[in-house]
Amino acid sequence: MKLGIIGSGKIVHDFLTTAAKIENLELAAISTTKRSRHIAEDLAKQYGINEVFADNDQLCNDDNVDTVYVAVPNFLHYDVVKKAVLAGKNVICEKPYVETVAQAQELKKIADDHNVIIVEAITNIHLPNYKEIKRKLTKIAPIHIISLNYTQYSSRYDDFLQGKIAPVFDPAKDGGTLMDLNIYNIHLAVGLFGKPEKVQYYPVIQQHIDTSGILNLVYPDKQAVLIASKDSYTTPRSFIEGEKGTIYFDGSTGVIKNFTIERRNGENSEFNFNQFDHRMASEFTDFVKIIDNHDTVAADKLYDHSVAVMAVLAQAKDSIK
Repeated sequence: MKLGIIGSGKIVHDFLTTAAKIENLELAAISTTKRSRHIAEDLAKQYGINEVFADNDQLCNDDNVDTVYVAVPNFLHYDVVKKAVLAGKNVICEKPYVETVAQAQELKKIADDHNVIIVEAITNIHLPNYKEIKRKLTKIAPIHIISLNYTQYSSRYDDFLQGKIAPVFDPAKDGGTLMDLNIYNIHLAVGLFGKPEKVQYYPVIQQHIDTSGILNLVYPDKQAVLIASKDSYTTPRSFIEGEKGTIYFDGSTGVIKNFTIERRNGENSEFNFNQFDHRMASEFTDFVKIIDNHDTVAADKLYDHSVAVMAVLAQAKDSIK
């Protein structure tokens, strides 16, 4: 994979710290705004990126780039992804994919017409620990209660209280805790248990944006409570509770560093199947394999999952109108 990166924010910096560990990945180019070009140039020097642009069109038309990683604010995803796909590039788009299911369907059709692949970058469903949890659900089944918690006091929250609004707290830019943090919980819940029958979101609203919130997912035989917060501090713990026992893990639902199975008979076992220390390494390892092999079956499976998550997000938003 010859990767071109659009964006130079925190997630790009984070990704680049682990990019060298991902096999068959070449950092071909990076593009950012003219105002941030110096940041891109510094990143290029530090991580050996071949080309720097201050124009996304130039990156999308670069023959040395076959895949574009879209890492811009949420509200820009659709336009940037569409431009890259129309240029015949595969696309890895940061979560949340786009704003509506209709936009996702349109982009998928364009990608299919241009014989390229498009996937959403979401860490947790690519982690070996997630896949093992999914396999081990039968050990505690039947399952009736799920509580997933991603609480992370935002580094931008204090500025937000002072009226300095970053995109992640801007309702006009598709910000908010539902889209930034609770989306990880939704990906887990949908990946493990499928689409719910009913969705209801109870947000804490400050300055017209959800700074925290509780999302309830109703299934025929279980209830899921998805908690996310950018305005609180705790070390979160998530639980999947069944009649034969519980699976739980501490920390971010986007990382899942390890997990424990606590059986009703008193047996406890702790597991860690993750191959990489960095949370983004597994997803990009998967993406390189999918794109280099043009594995449309795997890509379509991920697309279907992303659309299911987007449908839950839409229901969550509608439930508070």
